[in-house]
Amino acid sequence: MTLLGISPEATAEPAPRRYVPFAPTVTAFTLAAILVSGQLYIVIPLLHDMATAWTTTTASLAWLVTAFAIGYGIGFLLFGPLSDRLGRRKLLLYGLPIAALATAAVTLSPTPEAAIALRLVQGIAVATFPPAALAYLAERVDPRRRAIAISAVTAAFLISAVLLQVGAQLLVPLTGWRAPFLVSAAGLALSMPVIRAIMLPDAPRPAAASLLGAYRALPGLLFHRALLPRYLATLILMIGFVAVYTALQLYGVTTSPSELLALRAAGLPAIILIPILMPWLSRMPAPARATTFLAIAAITVAAVAATTPSSTWLAILLALYVAAIAGALPGLNEAISATAGPARGSALALFSFSLAVGSAIGPQMAAAFPSFTPLLYGVAATMTLAALAVVASTRTRP
Repeated sequence: MTLLGISPEATAEPAPRRYVPFAPTVTAFTLAAILVSGQLYIVIPLLHDMATAWTTTTASLAWLVTAFAIGYGIGFLLFGPLSDRLGRRKLLLYGLPIAALATAAVTLSPTPEAAIALRLVQGIAVATFPPAALAYLAERVDPRRRAIAISAVTAAFLISAVLLQVGAQLLVPLTGWRAPFLVSAAGLALSMPVIRAIMLPDAPRPAAASLLGAYRALPGLLFHRALLPRYLATLILMIGFVAVYTALQLYGVTTSPSELLALRAAGLPAIILIPILMPWLSRMPAPARATTFLAIAAITVAAVAATTPSSTWLAILLALYVAAIAGALPGLNEAISATAGPARGSALALFSFSLAVGSAIGPQMAAAFPSFTPLLYGVAATMTLAALAVVASTRTRP
C-alpha cells in the first residue's frame, strides 16, 4: 500500500528523538522568515535609485520583482522534495550561505539585465528556507505548541512585505540601492550559525529513499483529493491579500500619503496578534479554523464594499481582514502538513508555491476591475469559494 503514490519504504517518517526548545527555535525561524520572504519586496523602494543609476525607467525594472518571484516558485518545487530526501537541517545549513552569496551578488550587477538574472538566482537560493523550515517545525515542535510556531512563521511571511520595504526605504537615501542587499546578505549569513546551533540533527533517512522518488511525490500531492482544494484555497487567499493592498494604491482610496501609509500598516498589529491567540485558536481543528477565517475575510471585504466606510473604519476593517488572512494561513499549512505525512517537505513546497503564484496574480486581479468596490465584491466571492474548497477537502477520503 502506498501513501500519495510513494512507497512507505521510501518515505518512512523518521521519529524525532526529542522536541526542540520552543522559544529560541521560533524566534530564529521567524526572523529568518522575515528576511527570506522580504527579499521579494525589498527591491520595490529601490527601483527609482536603480533606474537613475542605470539611466532607465522604473517600469522597465519591474522585472526585478517578477524574476525573483519566478525563481522563488521554482526553488520551492526544487528544494521541498530535496528536504524530504536529505533532511531539513542539512538543506538549511547549505541553503542559507548560498542564499547570502546570491543576495550579495545582486549588488555586483553592471546592467539591469544582469540584475534581473541575479534576482532570478537569488529567488531560487532563498527558496531553500520556507519548505524545509515549515516541515521541520511540523515534525520537531511539541504538538501542543506546534500551531503557535507555524502561525508565527507564516505571519512573518506576511509582515515581511511591510518591514523590508520600510527598511529599504530608510537605507537607500543614506547608502544607495546596494546597501539593503548587503545588509540582507549579512543577516542570512549570520542566521546560519544560529539555526545550526538550535536545530536537532536530522534523523537517518531510509536507505531505500531515492531523490527521484521524492520528486515523483509532487504530482500525487498536487492532485490528491484532500490536498488540491487546500492548495487552491491557499492560492485564492494570497491573490485576495495582495489584490486588496495593490488596489489601495491603484484606485486612489485616499489622496493623503499619511492615510495611505496608515491603511497599509493597519494590518500589522493583527498579524502579530494571531500567533499570540493561537493557544486558544489551535483548539479548533486546522481545516475548520481555515474555513472560519476565510469566511470572516469574505464577510469583511463585502462589508467594506457595501458601506464605503470612513478612513478610520476602513483601517479597522482592513485590520480585521488581515487578521483573517493571518489566521487562515497557518490553518491551511497545518491541514496540508497533516495529510501529507512523510512527504511533508514536498507538500509544503507546493503550499509555498501556491503563495508565490498568488502574490504574482494578485496585482493583475486588482488591475482587472474598474474600481475599488467591484474588486472587493470579487475578493469576497473568491474568499467564499476558498472556504467552500476547504470544507470540500474534509469530505474526501485521504
